[in-house]
Amino acid sequence: MRTPAGVECPYFYGNYFRGRKQEECRLIGNQPPPHDWRPDLCKHCPVPGITRANACPNMVLNGVVENQLLGLRRSVRVSAFCNLVQQAVNEPEIGCGHCHEFPEIRVDKST
Repeated sequence: MRTPAGVECPYFYGNYFRGRKQEECRLIGNQPPPHDWRPDLCKHCPVPGITRANACPNMVLNGVVENQLLGLRRSVRVSAFCNLVQQAVNEPEIGCGHCHEFPEIRVDKST
């Protein structure tokens, strides 16, 4: 579904049926303030970019709202975990490096 920032995100949910305006992020969930989700966080959220770059079904994302600059600026921090190799993923855009390895290509040089 499209976020308020205008990009597709699999974790954003919006219910606008019959005049409702219910919006939520299902990655962050219902956290108490100051770690709660608000629509302005979608503008700089890295999750839509990660899901466009890497669609690995074994990678699980976790999101947390962080306060920066003495609470004046809020941002989303994302961490990733690979269920196949059971390890943390350092770069979620690329992946763990084990799930989608390239096959070894053998070239016969005798001809």
